[in-house]
Order: sequence, then structure tokens, then C-alpha cells
Amino acid sequence: MRICIYGLGAIGGLIAARLAASGATVSAVARGATLEAVRRDGLGLVEGESTTRVPLAAAGRPAELGPQDLVVLAVKTTGLPTVAREIAPLLGPDTAVLSAMNGVPWWFCHGLAPKLASLRLDAVDPGGALSQAIVPSRVIGCVTHLSAAVEAPATVRPVAGKRLIVGEPTGGADTPRARAAIQALSDAGFEVQPAASIQQEIWFKLWGNMTVNPISALTGATGDRILDDELVRAFMSRCMREAAALGAKLGLPIDADPEARHAVTRQLGAFRTSMLQDVDAGRAVELDALVGAVLQLARQLDVPTPNIDTLFGLARLQARVRGLYPN
Repeated sequence: MRICIYGLGAIGGLIAARLAASGATVSAVARGATLEAVRRDGLGLVEGESTTRVPLAAAGRPAELGPQDLVVLAVKTTGLPTVAREIAPLLGPDTAVLSAMNGVPWWFCHGLAPKLASLRLDAVDPGGALSQAIVPSRVIGCVTHLSAAVEAPATVRPVAGKRLIVGEPTGGADTPRARAAIQALSDAGFEVQPAASIQQEIWFKLWGNMTVNPISALTGATGDRILDDELVRAFMSRCMREAAALGAKLGLPIDADPEARHAVTRQLGAFRTSMLQDVDAGRAVELDALVGAVLQLARQLDVPTPNIDTLFGLARLQARVRGLYPN
């Protein structure tokens, strides 16, 4: 099984390193200093005080690698327009694409109830370019419940968790391609859970992190300080109730209470969200995938979202002022 990891950031690098260490046939699409480092030294996996380096075929252009059996898409959602333009050489007739990214993906409505399948997601797929480049029928969904950090170009350290949830957009995970992906990831040491509904898993994770990410970017606060502020926590809960109402319209009900979710998030301590890290590093923020797509779905289904509107407007303005979101 030929596997290509598209994007060697923290999550993509961790998946690539563990797959390569397990003996899988792995390559990667990377850029800049990361590409130079992996070609020179291999891909580094830091665990404790030791660093293991594994050789990895890496290329700056997908055309250098050719068709794959499985492509693991692990880029920031802000990089998807480039993926849409460049991914074609990796895709053979039967290539599957495992989507392992934050927020609402471009294929999200594929496999939902027929009346929902035509909902537009221009927020994450402007003009439908990505859906044309990677048709939803190619996709296997993946929700990551783990974290990692890039210590240096082409060197990653696992931080917490090993769980991946994998499923077909049309339901379940009992297809040859999903079983093959699950087996490869399990052999690499991940705890892989087959999903009955991968959209349900995506929505539940989004319900929990769509507020704390932009609030952290707006304020610079870590997760614990955000939750310690009772007014901010109450605002987050109002946003989450709106998202839950939208989920019900999508056939993706949330069987949980915002305060219970806050208690889970609090266990993470003084963590810095990915969006806060992007703002501090001057990188474009994944605001559309985490919040903008939610608002677009809400508009099409006539679900009122005044609190999420406020959150999105403030976060968008802040990102635009910093040059991290297009005008």
C-alpha cells in the first residue's frame, strides 16, 4: 500500500513518522525548510529524550511521487486552494484521500440526508474547486484526537493522545479502503476507532472547539483563563447551544451540555489553541473552517446564530487587521 502524507506539519509529520517506523511505504509532499530537512536527515520523531529518524521520500511537487493508494491530507485548511491545484498526480482511479484536518471539510454534506446533500460550503471550497479536484466519493473522513508539536523542520514530538476516528462519509467504516487505512494506522501505533457517522464525530469535536479557538486568538489567553472568566464561558455556552440547534437540523444531534464540555476542556490546563499559535506566528487563521462554514450552513437552514455571528465578526476583524484573513 503506497501512502502519501500531504503536509508535514505537527499532525502530518506525526502520522508520517509512525507509519514509516511501522514499515509502511510512505512518502510526503512538503515545502521549504521542512522539505530540505527531511531529504537531508529523514523525519525525526522525538519521544522522551531520544529522537528516532526514519527515511522518507519527500517531494515539493506531487508529480514527483505519482499515483498513490492512500493520500493523507494533513494541511491547514488555508492551504487547500493549493492542494486543489496540485494534487491530481497523486490520484489514480482508486486512490482514497483520508481527510485529517480541522473544522468543517468540503465534503461534509456528502452522505447526509438527501435534502442536505446540496448545501453549499463556499466558505471552505470557494467555487467548488476542491470538490472537483478531490471528489467527495474519494474521501475517507478522519477526526484527530491527539496533539503534537513541531520541534524543528521535519522533527515532531507527540504531546498527548493517540486516537483517530475514521469513517466513510456515507456511513460506517466497513469498506475495503477504510479497513486498509484503519489497519495501516493501527499498525503504526494509533488507537483507531471506526465511526458509525464521521460527520457526527466532526460536528461534536467542532462543537467543543469552535469557540475557544477564536476567543484565544482574540484575547491571547490560554484555555484555562478563558474558562475561568464566567462571562466569556457563558458566551461560549450560548454559541454552543446555537451550534447544537444547527446540528439537530443536520441530523447530527449533540447529546451533551456545554458546561460538561467546558469541564473536559478545563482538564487540558493552560493550553494554547492552534489558532492562537497561528496568530502569534503571523500565519493565516482557519476561521472559515471552524466558524465561517457553520454560519453558511446556518443561513441555508434558517437557524439563528446571533452569538456565533458576533464571534465570527470579531475574530474576522482582528485577523484582517493583522493581515491573517483576506479582505
